[in-house]
Amino acid sequence: MLELLVVLVLLGLLSGLAINTYLGRVDTARLQKVAADFSTLATALSLYRLDTGMLPTTAQGLQALRERPALEPRPAHNKPGGYLAAVPLDPWGREYLYQYPAEFAGTEYDLYTLGADGESGGGGEDGDIVR
Repeated sequence: MLELLVVLVLLGLLSGLAINTYLGRVDTARLQKVAADFSTLATALSLYRLDTGMLPTTAQGLQALRERPALEPRPAHNKPGGYLAAVPLDPWGREYLYQYPAEFAGTEYDLYTLGADGESGGGGEDGDIVR
């Protein structure tokens, strides 16, 4: 009995370590996805600006990268088929937020996600991630 109890305790400890390692990797993967998505969106926004001479407004949003905006100011030249096949979602399944002109210093536009909790502010996994 005692040997079985020792084996169960050891298995419990090992599984606890494995779960902690796995959860740490999930958080890292989420941050890497955000960085990759920001890069993709920034490239698409640059191409949009080169073709149209302007960036989408906040009201037009990132959907302007998929289809010609219905809201003014509508660009005269727009790439047929858009600049993205689909606008990516953040790792928590929500749309990335876009604002033009930017509120944050040193940037022309803001791309951000509100983190795991979906609310402004917070820290850790719940913290906002801004490009």
